[in-house]
Amino acid sequence: MPARPGHRHPLHFVTLATLLALLVVCGWQTARMGWQAWRAPRAEPRVVAARGELAPAEQTTIDIFRAAAPSVVYITSLDRRVAFAFDVTEIPRGTGSGFIWDDRGTIVTNFHVIQGADSATVTLHDGSTWRARLLGASPDDDLAVLRIDAPAGKLRPLPIGTSHDLQVGQTAVAIGNPFGLDHTLTTGVISAVGREIRSVTGRPIRGAIQTDAAINPGNSGGPLLDSAGRLIGVNTAIAGSTNQSAGVGFAVPVDTVNRVVPELIAHGKVVRPGLGIYVAPDQWAAQLGVDGVLVLDVVAGGGAAAAGIRPMARDARGRVTVGDVIRSVAGESVRTREDVFDALSGHAPGDVVAVEILRGDSTETLQVKLGAVD
Repeated sequence: MPARPGHRHPLHFVTLATLLALLVVCGWQTARMGWQAWRAPRAEPRVVAARGELAPAEQTTIDIFRAAAPSVVYITSLDRRVAFAFDVTEIPRGTGSGFIWDDRGTIVTNFHVIQGADSATVTLHDGSTWRARLLGASPDDDLAVLRIDAPAGKLRPLPIGTSHDLQVGQTAVAIGNPFGLDHTLTTGVISAVGREIRSVTGRPIRGAIQTDAAINPGNSGGPLLDSAGRLIGVNTAIAGSTNQSAGVGFAVPVDTVNRVVPELIAHGKVVRPGLGIYVAPDQWAAQLGVDGVLVLDVVAGGGAAAAGIRPMARDARGRVTVGDVIRSVAGESVRTREDVFDALSGHAPGDVVAVEILRGDSTETLQVKLGAVD
């Protein structure tokens, strides 16, 4: 039947829709082929540029890491827990790093890494794990010494350097084993020397090394090395409130480590030097307006007694009289009890030091032989 004037047949719409669909598909295929044709020249991988030789500084760092990494260990401190009767288990308490001191299995780390633990294990570079026993610790220096029964063939001690002659700007390399899986390395420079940091006991650690080499918590107890790969410090603390590296790290100087560790191996503790005196509280000196350290008493047979240092006493009427006031020890001015400890650091029992005292209105200098103080 012929269509009425002005009326479109439904087939017209179907044909029109089909044509539009074909145009869209053809347009997309044409555009796709054009895009593929446009990008085809860039489909191949680019030619790799020649690297050339490593920079000398890079190669030095690589060599240091390869030589020192086998000496750095992973330490896990353990706590014993009794779950049921006769059922004792050990659970990890904390982790940290350490390093091999000698071929007898001596391991050096921070005291705070093993503080409060019942036992510890040490994982070596080859992945073997060994039960460790504590030989000794010096909380005041944040140092501890462990011993493992690994064969000498597995042990590679680090070479020892010095810290008294370090200079700001020298290269500093920090190596740790924070996860027991692989070693980490960070580099920087020595940014300051002669710093003072506080140990876990609150006592100052003098001569600390400050570096901008990143030192994260798991790296505590690991070595700080110079550009010759020698040990110059034990990474021990981080400045900042986030407990993460903030560009300022500290290390116990190796001169302290090399003095303390042999004592811990031999005696299990550090035998410190003393004058053989008892010091009055610092507040007493402040109340009396005295500029110095009041000698409360002297140890019979000690160095101070032999040198003639006089303690506080009572007169015939029972009144307390001030004895000698210590003004300096070994050439360093002292005003507090802590100053006396600081002045004696670096000395050993048997050394003779000059002690300047104020006796009445006159000043005298006495020679005092230091004794041993536990």
